[in-house]
Amino acid sequence: QVQLVESGGGLVQAGGSLRLSCASSGRTFSVYGMAWFRQAPGKERDVVAAINWRGDSTYYRESVKGRFTISRDNAKNTVALQMNSLKPEDTAVYYCAADAQTLRIGLPTDSRNYYYWGQGTQVTVSS
Repeated sequence: QVQLVESGGGLVQAGGSLRLSCASSGRTFSVYGMAWFRQAPGKERDVVAAINWRGDSTYYRESVKGRFTISRDNAKNTVALQMNSLKPEDTAVYYCAADAQTLRIGLPTDSRNYYYWGQGTQVTVSS
């Protein structure tokens, strides 16, 4: 079992920055690919960024490229999402997720590939 707890959400003005963090406990963190998803009211849960278990491959959805950075620290069992130049359309609940498969080759972007989820943290960007 993997437990995930997000932190770092909040209210920020457009153009500002936030750093989300996800702490993992339970099974060995370093064997799981990790991802951040977000879900706005009335919309589907979409991948924002993903990082493989080794930390040497990342994926970003087009709308956040150049603004968001995903990183992980396997020694501290954490994954982070640095969000810069935030826009009102980034407003959503952000979820941290761990891959259902360990030591996967590749970066899945479909939420169905992720088995462990955090409770979510609200990010609100005001215009």
